[in-house]
Amino acid sequence: MDTPAAGRSGAPFNDRMRSGTMPPGARGRGAVGMSREEAREAGGVPQGRRPLSPDRSQRAGGGRTRGLPSTAAIMGHPIHPMLIPFPVAFLNAAVATDLAARSTGDPFWSRASGWLIGAGVVSGLLAGAVGAIDYFTIRRARESSMGKLHAYGNPLGLALAAGSLALRRDARPGEVPDGALALSLATAAVLGVTAWAGGELSYTHMVGVAGHDDQHTHEEKEIVP
Repeated sequence: MDTPAAGRSGAPFNDRMRSGTMPPGARGRGAVGMSREEAREAGGVPQGRRPLSPDRSQRAGGGRTRGLPSTAAIMGHPIHPMLIPFPVAFLNAAVATDLAARSTGDPFWSRASGWLIGAGVVSGLLAGAVGAIDYFTIRRARESSMGKLHAYGNPLGLALAAGSLALRRDARPGEVPDGALALSLATAAVLGVTAWAGGELSYTHMVGVAGHDDQHTHEEKEIVP
């Protein structure tokens, strides 16, 4: 009667471990960590198959963070990531136009700041409303410290931006009040932190992402940088 293939039962591999007939350097390492030839000779890997690398063997054991698709989505594509770049870009650009207005005194730059901040607040409210749907319907987002920072820090940033806009109402053309500039800088700083927290939610905690934590095999990572 034929002996079962080693790749199916693993019995010949275990027998050779106990009998001490493993190739030199192979004992104590098992199939993982051996060369392909050593593993095949030891009976631990079927002909034509590569032994699993350590990181793949760990992933194969389960315990992976599964992605949680976004609740507010269009055909499975989350809406919040599509909207959030607009307020971030508008409100950070307002810092540049504020500095340009302060250095040149040109009314164009102060007007541009007002429009940018107004657009940032409006688009931020829209993005925040959509993001709130995900936050209150995905438990992992609410339980994560990154989720809380992202969810409550963004309204703070919008409030600072609205305050900066309010301080400009009575300013002369080309003038950017000190308080308005300070609030613009604070807004950009807050949004930098909350944007980082949002990235952590997506890429580390897999909120709004479909699939597993690692879709790429070890071989793909060796080929594709």
